[in-house]
Amino acid sequence: MQPDWTDPAWRAEVDAWVGTRLEELGLGITGPVEQPHIRPWATALRIPTDGGDVWFKANMPGLEHEARLAAVLADRRPDCIPPLLAHDPESGWMLMGDAGTRLREIVEAERELVRWRDILLLYAGVQIDLTADADALVALGVPDIRLATLPGQTEALLAEVAELDPDTRSRVTAALPEIRELCEELGSFGIPDTIQHDDFHDAQVYVRDGRYVLLDWGDACVSHPFFTLAVTLDGVIAWGVDDVESSEPTEPYRDAYLTPFVAAHGGADLVAATTIARRLGWICRAVNGHLAPFESEQTGRRLRMFLDGMP
Repeated sequence: MQPDWTDPAWRAEVDAWVGTRLEELGLGITGPVEQPHIRPWATALRIPTDGGDVWFKANMPGLEHEARLAAVLADRRPDCIPPLLAHDPESGWMLMGDAGTRLREIVEAERELVRWRDILLLYAGVQIDLTADADALVALGVPDIRLATLPGQTEALLAEVAELDPDTRSRVTAALPEIRELCEELGSFGIPDTIQHDDFHDAQVYVRDGRYVLLDWGDACVSHPFFTLAVTLDGVIAWGVDDVESSEPTEPYRDAYLTPFVAAHGGADLVAATTIARRLGWICRAVNGHLAPFESEQTGRRLRMFLDGMP
């Protein structure tokens, strides 16, 4: 059942958990606790302490795996996330250090996107480092949308989403053979499945103490790593600082992202692989997001992004 993030009984339980965790950490609360983020899928509390602000996060049922994934990231790549101070693997509750300043506000002030090159380089390195953990991540509850399963999951999506408009449904049904062929072609490049954020945009990246940290892994899945470029390159960077479609060339950012993959898979034509992945990435995004009851409209839009040939 979906929690009521404003229910006093739920909040009392959270406050007790947070208080116990802070006591274990030797931290004391120094001011009123705020709840600046209340969304259907998650909520966050800001807690001022004598050691600086800390943040509590809870996810809707089905997304509790974010806390378990965060623990893996904290162990394997602690440089890429804010400090994970405490977490409950069952409830998915997390307590994290402050992430710093959001990239979106930095871009608005600087009027350029060049920081994305270093961010994508960092993120690609995390994906490569967690490649060997793919099976373990699936066992922790991270959605399994590995490349070989994507055609079958697309067929299942068509059967499960009753709200899909008839035109989109018929077009995707007709495109199922193409989806299978594209998956086989992308698989032939030999890039293994790994963690994939699946919603990697400028509100999910922060700057803390001069380094980039990557947040909000609740939409992450185990899939082809290059699927991430659908949202990041074509859904965000290509729109530039003024939100104008195709106003920013994406090639420099693509190449920055590919740098660690070139080192690991130097013989493959990775640019060609990204072209396929940037289309199929919208299928992955549709499959991954469709279980949320408020995502049905988005599911159709993402499927049409594939059908219309993005990028």
